[in-house]
Amino acid sequence: MKIVILTGAGVSAESGLGTFRDKGGVWTKYDLQEVATPEGFARDPAKVIDFYNMRRRNAAGAKPNAAHFALAKLQAEYAHEIALITQNVDSLHEAAGSEAIHMHGAHGQARCTSCDARWTAPLVMSLDDACPTCSETTTRPDVVWFGEVPLYLPEIAIHLRTADLFVAIGTSGTVYPAAGFVAEASQSGAKCLEINLEPSNVAGQFDEVILGPATETVPAWVERVLAGD
Repeated sequence: MKIVILTGAGVSAESGLGTFRDKGGVWTKYDLQEVATPEGFARDPAKVIDFYNMRRRNAAGAKPNAAHFALAKLQAEYAHEIALITQNVDSLHEAAGSEAIHMHGAHGQARCTSCDARWTAPLVMSLDDACPTCSETTTRPDVVWFGEVPLYLPEIAIHLRTADLFVAIGTSGTVYPAAGFVAEASQSGAKCLEINLEPSNVAGQFDEVILGPATETVPAWVERVLAGD
């Protein structure tokens, strides 16, 4: 049985990285149009660079939690294919030992808008940073902003069409195209499971919903899968 897993900010919340819906969280203190859109970057690139420098510093101190480690264990021990797709731009899945498809990029990476080269971002990026490939000072965080097309969509579409079980963990069901993945997987015949702290906006499209903290629900679910239940 092939399992395709989509993770969102709720997986990393218990590692100290806030979600979009957290009261008092980082996204309630900033205008997304100013710091997470191509238009915002064009208007005030220094503000956007500073915002992602702050996020990179916060993420650098975060550690994987029990949910990340459970998913890494599932990838390592499950007898069939596991495709792990994440909306998160942190590297906590990799730190726990997983391989993940980062559909929204990674704030630990930088990208050149002139030649599209990518490289590991310094902890503090600057508008004066030169691309190591073409030497142009046209660098930006390698993240997908609102209004931009997510990465790896053709590869993800294949995974959704061939899934036997689709599992969404810690997602709000508000950001597309990820919010539409449950419909794509279901139309292809997959069973669909949501694991979340509270029901997402698309919870009604899932065959089963498990509610609770990710550090409790995800390890328990992984153990059931590995036990063959």
